[in-house]
Amino acid sequence: MLRRLPVLPDDAAWARLIEALRARQARDKLMFMLAYDGALRRSELVSLRLDDFDFSARYIFVRAENSKSGESRTVIYSEATGIVLAAYLAERRLLHVGSPCLFLSASPRNRSQGIAGFTWGLVAASLARDAKVPGFSTHTLRHLRLTDLARGGFDLAEIARFAGHRSIESTLLYLHLSGRDLARAFQRAAPRLTNRFGGL
Repeated sequence: MLRRLPVLPDDAAWARLIEALRARQARDKLMFMLAYDGALRRSELVSLRLDDFDFSARYIFVRAENSKSGESRTVIYSEATGIVLAAYLAERRLLHVGSPCLFLSASPRNRSQGIAGFTWGLVAASLARDAKVPGFSTHTLRHLRLTDLARGGFDLAEIARFAGHRSIESTLLYLHLSGRDLARAFQRAAPRLTNRFGGL
């Protein structure tokens, strides 16, 4: 069966997405940033609870019941995301009525209720439209983060663990490495690889 994989945004498309994100409310910014940082699936993102966070270490605990693999894992988020998270939590206090959910609706129709994946889908579609990045979806950020980890030198097993994949084969579908990326990886590994012929 053929699977259609997302097209990752190039640098220009990414800059347009960030520019479109600038004008958004803190909640939307945070959803985008956490989805990327943690390579979170849509259901994992919208299911986050306040007690899933270790704010001092910038860790997020992804619960097994919210993970596609049925296994829990820990992911990290960046310092920049931590700043947006703090801003969002200040806004969230105005909505809070005892819900443990991180992301709450501000809509009069379901104010203070946890949001659903549909809402994140609408945010992503709106960003794609405003930034003129037609292939962008909620899942693009997961593909991009895992590819960036590979570009950064993480090995396949580490990436699979971070992604919450049961098999390396699943992880391979997420890595969009170009010839240039592979050439850089070869350059990093070259001393080890070429030294095998040192005795010739």
